[in-house]
Amino acid sequence: MTINEQGNAGLIRMLFDAIPSFVFVVDEDVRIYEYNSAAATLLSAEKRTILRQRGGEALHCLHSNDVPEGCGRAPYCENCVIRNSVKEAFQGKKVFRSRHKMELVRDGNILEIYALITASPVLFQGTKLVLLVVEDINEVVELQRIIPICAMCKQVRDDKDYWMQVESYFKGHLDIDFSHGLCPDCYKKQMSELENLIKAKQSDRGDSK
Repeated sequence: MTINEQGNAGLIRMLFDAIPSFVFVVDEDVRIYEYNSAAATLLSAEKRTILRQRGGEALHCLHSNDVPEGCGRAPYCENCVIRNSVKEAFQGKKVFRSRHKMELVRDGNILEIYALITASPVLFQGTKLVLLVVEDINEVVELQRIIPICAMCKQVRDDKDYWMQVESYFKGHLDIDFSHGLCPDCYKKQMSELENLIKAKQSDRGDSK
């Protein structure tokens, strides 16, 4: 490896580790070839033990030991979003932010991680692999579970007992902006009210003559 190649490899490694989401490089059987420092927080073994393990086994998926053959062989695995996303990526497609609930075993307890899965095909030194990105959305899911919302005006109460519009709440907590439109039912209702208003004005003009 030349000095330039070493430098490029170091830069790639630095960028790889700078990504806050869990990132894995996997083969078609979801065997791990590489992962970033964020993903390392999910793994409980040394790197030399992790590499070439299937993802479910390395992460201690709740279903990785359902059958003796291991990760990817149990009936549950047929609907695994991660495994199916990797499969699609190997078919030349890109899966972008598909939602998935991961159930991992930690110290005998089940840890649920809600995530968005992105899988992109890559070619490295003639070998087909997939870049697998797992975005943790537990905070968003938890907010969905506990947000108090008024049944009448739909305002949301924050943790300081202030009531605010839904848009303001999400903007302040998650920096999420909303676009606005009308659903079909509300559109019909608004058009009906507008038509009634026009008829009422026309009727007033008729009476005033």
